[in-house]
Amino acid sequence: MKAAAQLVRSYTSVPNAQGTDSCGTSRSCAIVTSKVVSQEQSETLPMPPVSVGVDHVNGHNSTARVPHHQKPLTVNDLSPTPMHGSNLRVAYQGVPGAYSEAAAGKAYHNCEAIPCDQFEVAFQAVELWTADRAVLPVENSLGGSIHRNYDLLLRHRLHIVGEVHLPVHHCLLALPGVSKELLTRVISHPQGLAQCERTLTKLGLNVSREAVDDTAGAAELIAANNLHDTAAIASARAAEIYGLEILEDGIQDDASNVTRFVMLAREPIVPRTDRPFKTSIVFAHEKGTSVLFKVLSALAFRDISLTKIESRPNHNRPIRLVDDVNVGTAKHFEYMFYVDFEASMAETRAQNALSEVQEFTSFLRVLGSYPMDMTPWSPSSSTSHTASS
Repeated sequence: MKAAAQLVRSYTSVPNAQGTDSCGTSRSCAIVTSKVVSQEQSETLPMPPVSVGVDHVNGHNSTARVPHHQKPLTVNDLSPTPMHGSNLRVAYQGVPGAYSEAAAGKAYHNCEAIPCDQFEVAFQAVELWTADRAVLPVENSLGGSIHRNYDLLLRHRLHIVGEVHLPVHHCLLALPGVSKELLTRVISHPQGLAQCERTLTKLGLNVSREAVDDTAGAAELIAANNLHDTAAIASARAAEIYGLEILEDGIQDDASNVTRFVMLAREPIVPRTDRPFKTSIVFAHEKGTSVLFKVLSALAFRDISLTKIESRPNHNRPIRLVDDVNVGTAKHFEYMFYVDFEASMAETRAQNALSEVQEFTSFLRVLGSYPMDMTPWSPSSSTSHTASS
């Protein structure tokens, strides 16, 4: 096992080349906020850097997000990780009542959930020891990938140590006494709006749709500003926290609506073979995207099943120009490829596959090798507390 852990670490520490912890959450009222200041490290290779230097967490007041008796955490509030036996501090994006808070609760029972106003702040909270873990969404079965978090996985040096799959159950919330006929707009996280689009149309609501940072934040905004013409798409728990009424229950377009969250830590876990594991990697080649077929072939040859493939623009080199004296200049878009596959880095077949992949990629990084979420699944019900934000 030590050898497997060392191999995982080796693929995260070179340019050519990561468990489970398991909330009835103890909520933290202060929301971690930040002016995100990133400074990319220079690299000798033409591929994008795999980490970004985080300068600081600089708190600012947020009247729509933070209770008036609490201030957001600042860099001066940073404290060491809790001693053995203490509750884990788990960062999530959103405000109390957000679906991500519930995901943190499922991933880490009895944790102290720490709300953050941005995804990147959650990464920073773990890096700067304000939190011990982060739980963030990466994909939804209807809305697709959360592209921002894929980019942040590459930019930061945290490791995926687990995953949580949760069914989505959305409600339409408004102030007490407000009827659907009085509504002129509906607000929610973009994923929440997308996941309820058909149902909103069927309800015959003549409303505009407006995106906000998160679902529970939409409920809080309505309550804080006494908005009688606005409804929020959020959880039943958000209605309870912010004193709203449920106008419609279960308004998601499809009952088979699940969001996948990843659990992030400063250190990787030791891969094992006594239970199903998943491994996540990101790779690219400086001469284009033709490397994708070779990578997939290396996995298929060893009967390793893929569960996810995602491409994201290479922000360091978005376009590659190829000059031809006969026909002119061809312009090729450059991409980074993210792949999840069902195998543990403790398995010889996974080790051999990545050794082969490393030979024909100019950039390869293992984001994590971690236990798959194998909990029984059932369609969304009124007791579910999960979604994309």
